[in-house]
Amino acid sequence: MRAFQLLIITTMRKLLTLTMILSFSAILCFAQEAKLNIIIIGAHPDDCDVIAGGTAILYSKLGHNVKFVSMTNGDAGHQSMGGGILAKRRMLEAQEAGKRFGVEYLVMDNHDGELMPTLENRLKIIREIKNWKADIVITHPLDDYHPDHRYTSILVQDASYMVIVPNVAPDTPPLKKNPVFLYPGFSSPEIAVDIDAVFDQKVYATSAHESQFFEWMPWTEGAVDKVPSGKEERLKYVASWFGPLSESEKACLKKWYGEARGNKILHAETFRYTPYGRRPSEEETRKLFPMIK
Repeated sequence: MRAFQLLIITTMRKLLTLTMILSFSAILCFAQEAKLNIIIIGAHPDDCDVIAGGTAILYSKLGHNVKFVSMTNGDAGHQSMGGGILAKRRMLEAQEAGKRFGVEYLVMDNHDGELMPTLENRLKIIREIKNWKADIVITHPLDDYHPDHRYTSILVQDASYMVIVPNVAPDTPPLKKNPVFLYPGFSSPEIAVDIDAVFDQKVYATSAHESQFFEWMPWTEGAVDKVPSGKEERLKYVASWFGPLSESEKACLKKWYGEARGNKILHAETFRYTPYGRRPSEEETRKLFPMIK
């Protein structure tokens, strides 16, 4: 009888141990699956920051992986310097911005103003998306104002299906499923993210691009004399580049956050689905944007 009881106790202990191991494995597996990989692909150093910098910060704070990719080195974006000297400066600015955002920041060595939708550049994007194991890809819309923006958008579009094809860029494993591809929402937002809690950090991180926000862009608008010199005043100056929410953005915020909270949000980033990517359900979208609660 005693031997039988010992056998039962031993068996129960083994079953309990096995259950704990399986439970731990399930938790670990869930944690690995729950970690999202987001890649934002812009034409120039600073484009990703403006398009989705606040959203990137929120993802990073939640433990997800975010990468900014600039398709050009920005070596033409200045009124009094250019070439290698400017490219080096903008690379350093991007690296500093990446630290402030909490993201990885890659700047490709293509000339600013000369980006073309070549097979070589398409393969670069395919490899970046594959290697990042991207769940979400965000880029410029096809009808953007700058040719580099438009060609970046075309390159991402041309890469979108190919990231699941094993024989395209075969040196990198294909993705198991296509990511969700997004544009900024602009006048037709479909997803809205409240960035009030991290807006100041977005402004601080974006201000790392000193050559752009305090020199080049003010010069293009004939407003160099309006650029302040003090640190706090400069942050307020950068913040002013991000205008008030449009009525369509406010309506989108209410859809995702509810009427009461939506009415209180002052700063947001909005996105819309590309015509060539898949459209996840609302339930999946909330999983892809876990900061929307």
